[in-house]
Amino acid sequence: MKAIRALVAEHKAGKRVGITSVCSAHPLVIEATLRHALAHDAPIALIEATSNQVNQDGGYTGMTPVDYRAFVSAIADRVGYPRARLALGGDHLGPNAWTKLPAEQAMAKAEVMVRDYVAAGFGKIHLDCSMSCADDPVPLPERTIAERAARLCAAAEAAYSGDPDDAPSYIIGTEVPVPGGAAEDLEELAVTTPDAALATIAMHRDLFAELGLSGAWSRVIATVVQPGVEFDHDKVVDYVPEKATALSKAIEPVEHIVFEAHSTDYQTPEALAALVRDHFAILKVGPGVTFALREALWALDAIERETVAPERRANLRDVAIERMHAEPGNWSKYYHASGAALDFQLNYSFSDRIRYYWPDSAIAAAQERLFANLRETVPPLPLVSQYLPIAFAAHRAGRTTLDPVDLVAAHIDATLDAYHGACHPNV
Repeated sequence: MKAIRALVAEHKAGKRVGITSVCSAHPLVIEATLRHALAHDAPIALIEATSNQVNQDGGYTGMTPVDYRAFVSAIADRVGYPRARLALGGDHLGPNAWTKLPAEQAMAKAEVMVRDYVAAGFGKIHLDCSMSCADDPVPLPERTIAERAARLCAAAEAAYSGDPDDAPSYIIGTEVPVPGGAAEDLEELAVTTPDAALATIAMHRDLFAELGLSGAWSRVIATVVQPGVEFDHDKVVDYVPEKATALSKAIEPVEHIVFEAHSTDYQTPEALAALVRDHFAILKVGPGVTFALREALWALDAIERETVAPERRANLRDVAIERMHAEPGNWSKYYHASGAALDFQLNYSFSDRIRYYWPDSAIAAAQERLFANLRETVPPLPLVSQYLPIAFAAHRAGRTTLDPVDLVAAHIDATLDAYHGACHPNV
C-alpha cells in the first residue's frame, strides 16, 4: 500500500515518523483505534489480523480475510473514518496455524491464506515462516525460513490484480518473536546483531530475485528483528537504546527498509519514542490494547456490582473466568499455575490470553447485558473516578460521555496515545 510506503520513505529521509500497527479482532478495540485516529487526524490507521485470528478456515474469530475486511470497514463507516485512510495488514502469515501438519501441507494452506488476504485487499503482508512444522528441525534453519517466505510472496503477487501503485507491501525477517508474547519467564533478551540483520535482508533479496520477485522486493518495507523488548505473564523487558545502537545504525544505508518491532506492548512512551528514533519505525501492539480493554471491562463490572441489584447483574468477569476454565485450550499451554494463582493469570496476565475468549457467546451476552445495565443505571461520577480515572478525566474535559462503550474507548486511548506520540512526535 502506497500510503504505508510513503511514511516509510519519510522516515528513511530523516523525518522522525513511524507507524502504529494495532493487531486485534475485537470490535471495541478497532472502534477505539479508528476513533483515536480520527480525533488525531492520523494519516492512516493500520489494523492487522493475525493468521490464527483470521484465515480461510475462520481462525479463532470465525472470520475469513474477506469477512474481516467487511467487519473493520463497517466499524469505520459507523465512526466516520474514511476508508481511503484505512490500511489492513496480515500478521504472522505463514504456517503458524498449521504447525501440527507436515511442512508441505502447512505451507500449501499458508499459500491459500496469503492469496486470500491479498485478494481481500490487505495491503501490508508479514511473511512469517519462522516456526517449525511437524516434520521440521527445531530451530528451523534461516535459509528455510527465507525460502518459504519467498514462496509465499510469489503466491501473494500472483493474487494481486489491482493498481500497481497499491500493490502489497511486505515485511520479512527470521528473528520473529512468538505471537502474543513469550510463554516462558524472561530476564534479558539478546538484541539482533547488525551482521545477522543485514545477512537476513541479503538472503531474502537474493531468494526473491531467484523467483523473479524483484518488483516485490522494492515493496519490502521492513524486517523484523529483536531490539530487546518483550513481555511475559507478569514482566516487561524494557527497551535499552544503548544495546541497539549498532543495530540501529546498520539499517540506515539500506534502501526502503526499516525495522518492524514486535512485542512493544507495555513499553513506556519514552521507550516507544526511542524505538521510532532508532529506526524501529513500525510498532506492533496487540495484547497491550486488549489488556486495556479487559481493564476497562473489569472496571465496569466493579461499577455494576456497586450500582445494580444482584439479580440484574451481568457478572461479566465471573462468566468469562468460568468459560476459560471450561474451555482451557487457548491458555493451557501458557499458564501452569493452579488454584488462586491460576485465576490471577487468567484475569491479569500481560499475555492476555483472555482475548481469545471474547467471541464466546456466553461472554458476549454478558458484556451486552453489562452495557445495557450501565445505560439504564448511569455510572456515578465518583465510581468512574474510582475505577476508570483516565476515562473520568476525559469525561470532565468534555471528550467522552458516560456510555460504557465511550468509557472503554477512553481507557484504551491512553495506550494509543503513547504510540501516536512516538510515531508523530511533532504533531
